Amino acid sequence: MSNLDSAPDEQTCVALPGPTTALEVLEPREVPLGGARAMTVRRTLPQRSRSLVGAWCFLDHFGPDDVTTGPGMQVPPHPHTGLQTVTWLFGGEIEHHDSVGSACLVRPGELNLMTAGRGISHSEHSPDDRTTTTLHGVQLWTALPHASAGVAPAFEHHDDLPVVQVDGVRLQVFLGALPAQPGLGVVERMESPATTYSEIVGAQIDLDPGTRFTLAVDPEHEHAFLVDSGDEVTVDGSPLAADNLGYLAPGRHEVVLTTTGRARLVLVGGRPSTEEIVMWWNFVGRSHDEVVAARADWQRQIGRADRDTLETLDTLGAPGARAGSGGQESPSTGTGQDARFGTVVGYDGAPLPAPVLPNVRLAPRRNPS
Repeated sequence: MSNLDSAPDEQTCVALPGPTTALEVLEPREVPLGGARAMTVRRTLPQRSRSLVGAWCFLDHFGPDDVTTGPGMQVPPHPHTGLQTVTWLFGGEIEHHDSVGSACLVRPGELNLMTAGRGISHSEHSPDDRTTTTLHGVQLWTALPHASAGVAPAFEHHDDLPVVQVDGVRLQVFLGALPAQPGLGVVERMESPATTYSEIVGAQIDLDPGTRFTLAVDPEHEHAFLVDSGDEVTVDGSPLAADNLGYLAPGRHEVVLTTTGRARLVLVGGRPSTEEIVMWWNFVGRSHDEVVAARADWQRQIGRADRDTLETLDTLGAPGARAGSGGQESPSTGTGQDARFGTVVGYDGAPLPAPVLPNVRLAPRRNPS
C-alpha cells in the first residue's frame, strides 16, 4: 500500500523509552487512498507522539468496506525503499503485482510480505472478478535496520502460519515470534516462517465474549495493540476503544486482555530501535539525501522528472553518480527492469508520481522520553 498523502511530511524517526506503566493511547487519523470514490484508511502510525513500535513504522487500518459498488482498493504502481510491507486481511482479497515478477492474491489468514530493500515497485487492487463483498484488514510497514537497508528486493506469500485456538482465544502469529503461551498450552515459542531483519512480532488475537486472556510477551520488547472490533476491551486494565492503538513500554512479561463482547486485536511489537530513519512518502532512508535521491530516481524512471528531480540528479551527477553526503552510488542507471525500481506487470494504469518535496527539512520527530 502507498502513502497517498499529497504533501507528506519528512520524519526523522528514532525510538526512545516510552511510559513505563500506563497504556499510551494513539488515536487514528483518516487518510483517503486516491480520489473522491477511493477507500479511506485509519492511520495510527506514524504520528507526532510516536513514530515507531519496535521496527513497525506504519499502520493503516481499513474496512469493512463494501466493494460491490465501488472500485475498492486501487493503488497504482509506486516505489518503496528501506522497508518491508505487510498485508494482513480480516475479510476480502487483494491482488498484488510487483517488479520482481510476483502476482499473488492474498486472503484472510495469509501473509503477503514484500521486502523493498534498495528499491522495488508494486501495485495493490481489489480483483476485477471479486468473490467477496467486503474488504477489511491492515497494511503495515517495518523499517529495515541500516545494515539490511540495501538488500535485494523480494516477495513472500505464506499460508502456513502458526495458530492456536483454546478456551475462547485464537492467536495467530503472522510475522516474527511470540514466546511460549502457558495459558494456551503452548510450550514452545510461536514463530512465523516469514523473513525478518530484526526482533519483531505481529499477531492477530481473537477473543470470545467475556474472555480474559493473559498473553506472554518478551519483556525486552515494546508492544502496541490495535483494536479492530470489540466492546469494552481492556489492555492491562486500561480501556482501549475500536480503531485506537494502545502502546506499552518494555518491562512486561505478560499483558492481560479482557472483553465483554467478541473482539479482534492486532499486536505489533519488537525490540526498540536504536537507529534513526527518515521517512517520506513511500521511502525509508538513513538520511534526508537518501530519500531525495530515491524520489529523483523514481520520477526519472517513470518519465516525470521535475525541477526537484533534475536538481537532485545534477547534484548526484547521475547516472552512476554519488549520492549527497552519504557517498552512496545511485542505483538508477537504466530503464524498465534494469532501473532501480523495476517495472510492475499486471496493473492496468499509470504509475503513481511522487509528491513535491517539502521546501525545508522538518524538525526530527522523536518518541516521547
